[in-house]
Amino acid sequence: LGRAGEERARAAQRGAEADGLQQELAGLLRRREQLRRRLVPVPCPQGVVFLQGHQHPLHPKLHVGASVGGSGGAGTQNRLRDEGEQHLGGRLAQGRARLQRYHEEAGGELLRGRDEVVQLRARLEAVRHDVLQGESCWTQIQSAATHKTLLLGQIRMAVLSLFQLATKHLKVPRDVALEDTETQLDVVSAAPPSPGQRGWEGHPSPLAAVASGPPSPQVLLCMQDLAAICAELRPKEPGLGPPRVPATTTTRPRHHRGVTVPPSHQ
Repeated sequence: LGRAGEERARAAQRGAEADGLQQELAGLLRRREQLRRRLVPVPCPQGVVFLQGHQHPLHPKLHVGASVGGSGGAGTQNRLRDEGEQHLGGRLAQGRARLQRYHEEAGGELLRGRDEVVQLRARLEAVRHDVLQGESCWTQIQSAATHKTLLLGQIRMAVLSLFQLATKHLKVPRDVALEDTETQLDVVSAAPPSPGQRGWEGHPSPLAAVASGPPSPQVLLCMQDLAAICAELRPKEPGLGPPRVPATTTTRPRHHRGVTVPPSHQ
């Protein structure tokens, strides 16, 4: 855009110079007309009288002298006039040539400036397109991050609920921070299982560690929440599914401490 502005400024300068040349040319033409008006005919010598197209000469010697003097003045006048016209014609030709050259240069610079403006506009449109694509990608990233954050919150709430149930029914450490989800999950996983029961991927089953008898509805709901979340996180990996949890006979919705089981797993 800066270069286009410079080209416009130079074109304007060329146009101003062309206007100046045109004014100078008009001045020369006026000067030529003034010189032409100042060139008056040389008066005839005394003794030569023209009357109704007839010449009445005087003495032969006077007639010869008058003729010589008249022809000499007319020749000088013609010579001066020719020289003035030649000089003015040369200056006019030079002015026209300079004006034509300035016009051509200004036209070329103007065309180059227009081409640069078109290129800059194309680049601007490309940059705008890239910006729109970047904003769309950023929106998708923010949406995915929000979804993952909500899912992480559900996992933490489910693990916390399971940890609280384990500390209530089993002899497990209780001095674990509420924000330390990994430690809570390790404590629940390390709880002593009942004989012969194994969990997901060979680890002790948290469900078996909660109680030796039939699981309570709260434990079932918590384990189903975790199973639904794990299934959503890893839906396409064969052989790594969550442990099968017995179905509960309760008729109330499967909600536990703000955690909602997806409809596909209800």
